[in-house]
Amino acid sequence: MPASEAVLVIGPSWVGDMVMAQVLFMHLKRHLPERAIDVVAPGWSQPLLNRIPEVRDAFSLDVGHGQLGLAARWRLGRSLRGRYGQAIVLPNSVKAALVPFHARIAQRTGFLGEWRWGLLNDIRPLDKQALPRTVDRFVALGLARGESLPATLPIPLLTASRSGALATAGRWMADPGDLPQLALCPGAEYGPAKRWPPERFAELAAVLIARGWRVVVCGSAKERALGEQIAAAAGPACLNLAGQTTLDEVVDLLSLATCVVSNDSGLMHVAAALGRPVIALFGSSDPHHTPPLGVDTRVISLGLPCAPCFRRVCPEKHLDCLTGITVERVLAQLDGYPPA
Repeated sequence: MPASEAVLVIGPSWVGDMVMAQVLFMHLKRHLPERAIDVVAPGWSQPLLNRIPEVRDAFSLDVGHGQLGLAARWRLGRSLRGRYGQAIVLPNSVKAALVPFHARIAQRTGFLGEWRWGLLNDIRPLDKQALPRTVDRFVALGLARGESLPATLPIPLLTASRSGALATAGRWMADPGDLPQLALCPGAEYGPAKRWPPERFAELAAVLIARGWRVVVCGSAKERALGEQIAAAAGPACLNLAGQTTLDEVVDLLSLATCVVSNDSGLMHVAAALGRPVIALFGSSDPHHTPPLGVDTRVISLGLPCAPCFRRVCPEKHLDCLTGITVERVLAQLDGYPPA
């Protein structure tokens, strides 16, 4: 493939944003199916990128959070020279623009960000009202300058392995396919202002277990203690797998779920992109900005005057935007997914 047709995307550093970036990849492939799309992203995202069929190759760039990593970015950029006609830079930071600059890619596209003049040569103004959602902004960077956003966008579609999912589930469950499965995703790496209280998750789990559901808690190692707290309060039938699975494994496990109840988090986006029914709980963040993109998603957001504040910790010290969401309200949404 001519280098002029290949695209290098500088990917985001969050799970949910990487899932939403698939919509950009789909758009690029829709208009030029033979176009090769490669992605520069943190190493942790490799298992996720492996499940996005539009991506040909991924280059890991493991630089600590907040670090420039100038030498690493220079080395990677230099190794990619002559291979791409365009780079699309999704993050708005100056460091994100360094690899395409060092790679000497002819067209380097991104939104006007912090001190990126010269590093980017196709700088687009960001109209937040015209592009309210993160996914809209990603796709807009894949359009020609001045081109309008399509009226409808595809939804992310991650691939999953059922055999892999059953093998992973079989490590903890004797019969992983015999009961309805509720997956709880109680974490949100951004901060506590995005987390429904763990006691509410535990109460929800206890009610569903009594109705015959299998309940599993999913999350990263950082959320293992949170999962233990929920499982201990919900009872022995609630299985805490937070911190006990790789990203590959949790993606496959979520693909088995009858329904997923999640905070606004990366796993919320993963579950939606797997086609699972998702009930998403929003507090400090905006469901109009980063909604779950899937075929069956239901958002619960109280729409309080103080929300969305986009803060990591509630500035009002009360977290009413989440504590005001009752278990009964979530159960009302779950009534559409009765046990088989």
